[in-house]
Amino acid sequence: MTVTLKPKLDRTHVLALLRDMIRIRRFEDKCAELYTQQKIRGFLHLYDGEEAVAAGIIPVLEAKDRVVATYREHGHALARGVGMGPILAEMYGKAEGCSGGRGGSMHLFDAATNFYGGNAIVGGGLPLAGGLALADRMMGETNVTACFFGEGAVAEGEFHETMNLAALWKLPILFVCENNGYAMGSALERTESEVDVSDKAKAYLIEAEKVDGMDVVAVEAAARKAIARIRDTGAPMLLECMTYRFRAHSMFDAQLYRDKAEVAEWREKGPIVRFQGWLLENGLIHDEEVAKIEADVAAEIAEAVAFAEAGTWEPVEDLTTHVMGEAPPPPEPAKPSGQAVEITYREAVKQAIRDAMIRDDRVFLMGEDVGAYGGCYAVSKGLMDEFGADRVRDTPLSESGFTGAGIGAAAAGMRPIVELMTVNFSLLALDQIMNTAATIRHMSGGQFGVPLVIRMATGAGKQLAAQHSHSLEGWYAHIPGLKVLAPATVEDARGMLWTALQDPDPVLIFENVMLYNMTGELDEVAGPVDIDKAAIRREGTDLTLITYGGSLWKTLEAAEALATEGIAAEVIDLRTLRPLDDATIMASAAKTRRAVIVDEGWRTGSLSAEIMARIVEQAFWSLDAPLGRVCSAEVPIPYPKHLEDAAIPQVPAIVAAAKAALGR
Repeated sequence: MTVTLKPKLDRTHVLALLRDMIRIRRFEDKCAELYTQQKIRGFLHLYDGEEAVAAGIIPVLEAKDRVVATYREHGHALARGVGMGPILAEMYGKAEGCSGGRGGSMHLFDAATNFYGGNAIVGGGLPLAGGLALADRMMGETNVTACFFGEGAVAEGEFHETMNLAALWKLPILFVCENNGYAMGSALERTESEVDVSDKAKAYLIEAEKVDGMDVVAVEAAARKAIARIRDTGAPMLLECMTYRFRAHSMFDAQLYRDKAEVAEWREKGPIVRFQGWLLENGLIHDEEVAKIEADVAAEIAEAVAFAEAGTWEPVEDLTTHVMGEAPPPPEPAKPSGQAVEITYREAVKQAIRDAMIRDDRVFLMGEDVGAYGGCYAVSKGLMDEFGADRVRDTPLSESGFTGAGIGAAAAGMRPIVELMTVNFSLLALDQIMNTAATIRHMSGGQFGVPLVIRMATGAGKQLAAQHSHSLEGWYAHIPGLKVLAPATVEDARGMLWTALQDPDPVLIFENVMLYNMTGELDEVAGPVDIDKAAIRREGTDLTLITYGGSLWKTLEAAEALATEGIAAEVIDLRTLRPLDDATIMASAAKTRRAVIVDEGWRTGSLSAEIMARIVEQAFWSLDAPLGRVCSAEVPIPYPKHLEDAAIPQVPAIVAAAKAALGR
């Protein structure tokens, strides 16, 4: 394909540039008016003054390219070709909106134009863009991902993590910093020791250029060169567009940080005034043509307002639509071969990863030390030799960056397995997990999903002290949009992964550190297993013991001890922590009429509390005794072995709780 590196400033093109900017400006003017009428609510961030950036860059992209924007994305969406009517309907919250009314002003999405949405989290779209570009790199595509962000985002870790990954992996991203000087309300000089954003990019060996963002021709010329270079080399590039927003950060902003004279001065050199004046002065266009653009835009805006006003509210009955995608049917259990092998939990996980990578070229493993090192817990040892460094991908120590990259790669069609070394490290990626992976399907009205698996080690018992011994799976089970698994057996360690990779939504798998060395028998033809049902690991009639993960084996041992005293305890392995299998739990509670929950999480706000609440709500009248629970003590996990053991559930405490439920 021949790429024209310089803008062709014929009448057709200059009129198009002017029209694009006027269209954005007048639309934003109308949005401000509608906001005062309370037609649009929430935060409203307007693009007035910055129109030259979107108008100069986005039309240069091809249809197959992708766009990731910020919360100030109305102009980007319009320039990308998202319909004005659906954009405004979205801002009204109507079902006809481009995101089905689910996203609002800050979350405009449109799959048809590869518009991957605005993002209300400052810098939050950067890792997503990195993942979209990573998918293109791995699939051999020549697409470019354009990622827009403000100068305030350069203080975020996600900016630096994504810059590093993009340079390290040579990702085809056009980073566009729309530097309007103020972030929200603090001038860059007051918040950054280095105010030159292009220099920050150069520190990561990314080619960067500073551009007059108020000059649409200069912006387009820089964009043409940058995009052509990215397609040619596959390497990222950054454009720092020096611009200015004429309106407040959002409609709640009193603008106490700048005076009216400064704004007035910038308005006089705004992109529309500047370009339109130059065109008229040089006879390239005429006043009547400008008048026609204004009239056409006014008519389009009136039509968009009518479309939004006539739109419908989504029925309350559809409230939970688009929280999760439609999962495939559970796998058929493999017919037992009669031949079993002795295998460790660690090896079962490894074989699950290996099998998935053999079966599907889209599957790859990514995380800290998963490659040459073989994984912190030796789960991936040897996989890099077998599949290569591209599919067993070592990452920097940048959890938010590479987790977000996994999210983007999944959204673009890959099937990543992201390994977070330990659950405490996952907190560094929580923003990406909760605000992007778990919400993008809902915010986009079902247009985008994230078929991603995130694995992490969890739990105490290895004397790793307070910062490496968390059991936070219950926290993640609180978040709508995720599925949370806790395999406790070698069968589940081997079988859950493939099923999780077929799911259209993000699945988190928590592997208890005390299980990796555990051995068990596994059928030679063992395959995928369901990920939505609890399992009864021991039948009983006197009470139900409910647990998961590393506590399963302690609970089974407690059940054996109880049996010696004539107590028949039923043991439920939850397996899936979100969604919980209420049917199995309630059926057992109704049968035994007593229940104790064993949970390695802290007692306050724990998963055990949620399960107890559900039993009370659904099976209270079947109970003969108060519910009980055994949880970790309310202390950071100590280092000394005797204190660590005392801090987490142990067999004697489970036995005692069971007896208490029976009044013994």
